[in-house]
Amino acid sequence: MIDLRPVLDRWHRLDVTVRDLPLALGLAAAAFVPVLRDYGTQVGGLPARPVDAWAVLAIALQCLPLAVRRRWPAACVALVSSGFALAQLLAYPSFAGNALAVALVSTGAHLARRRLAVAGALGAGYAVLAVALDRRGGTERPDEYVTFFLALVLTWGIGAWLRSTRAAEAERRLRVAEDTRAAERTRLARELHDVVTHHVTAMVVQTEAARYLTAAPDRLEQTLDAVTDTGRRAIADLRNLLDVLDPGHDGPARAPSTGDLHALVEQTRRAGQPVELAEHGSPSPASGSAELVAYRVVQEALTNALKHARGSRTVVDVHYDEREIGVEVVTAVPGPREGSPGPVANRPPGRGGRGLAGLRERVGALGGELGAGPDAHGGFVVSARIPTGSAS
Repeated sequence: MIDLRPVLDRWHRLDVTVRDLPLALGLAAAAFVPVLRDYGTQVGGLPARPVDAWAVLAIALQCLPLAVRRRWPAACVALVSSGFALAQLLAYPSFAGNALAVALVSTGAHLARRRLAVAGALGAGYAVLAVALDRRGGTERPDEYVTFFLALVLTWGIGAWLRSTRAAEAERRLRVAEDTRAAERTRLARELHDVVTHHVTAMVVQTEAARYLTAAPDRLEQTLDAVTDTGRRAIADLRNLLDVLDPGHDGPARAPSTGDLHALVEQTRRAGQPVELAEHGSPSPASGSAELVAYRVVQEALTNALKHARGSRTVVDVHYDEREIGVEVVTAVPGPREGSPGPVANRPPGRGGRGLAGLRERVGALGGELGAGPDAHGGFVVSARIPTGSAS
């Protein structure tokens, strides 16, 4: 089967005048076909005359300006109208008279400025033509002139409707593009927040803890190693994120999933947070983006625990089934402890902010629910129900 798309692509890349020229030449040629003479547009009812030089001029004025009907619509309709008036006054009816309808539709669709002035000039010109035809012995009644004028108005209106439809479609596409850009910026902000906040928080906590380990070189070295490892993971995660955003990247761009929860929990433990992970079941093959969202929920909850309840016992409970992934992260908030490095260690986890707000939108986009608040024992719990089956 022949593929015409390359030909059509080359055709659409041509100048608009070149693309409109075949229509102009085709109508002009059809005007000299005897069998088509009675299929033209005639007004006034004057007796037809044979084709002569004036008839050729009238045909050329009506047809050839259609080549610029989209580039210069006002000039096109003025020339075509002049040729139409000449053909009617000199009684040269031909198929070329149909060019007036094409010119009116094109003008209504493509004329951008002085639309009312052009429409008024055309209406006044038609009134003059009707009077001139009547004085030259035209046989049409006034109501027939009015009917033809209304048909011309309708033809212009079709072009105006096409123009408004095209403008509405362009506005819709612009809104879609703006919404897409806004959604992409929001997604990028969320990913950067999730990656940077977690790793930087862990590094800050580990660095603060290192201040109190100067008398224990072995533990200090372990802590600094943990800081180094966290920094490397941050760089790797940021590189993966940039790979996802780079359209020219050829290699596989990997996003985290529930399979990375053990590494996430281990990193949080090395930052000084006692974390327990319990998983029930296994992810469904149709989990799609639900696994990424579940990972981000756990990551955000552990980040908040590090920031606001450092050293408090944290339990991560993940349930898998065919329909959804359930996540619950409970952080106990103890009272003030002796030798605590700062008051931040005893504050409850944050109850809002960009992280949890972004998670609510993410979970909600998959049809799930996210809850965050204090529990009955004075701790803080983050829970999520994430339906599976979405690959978006």
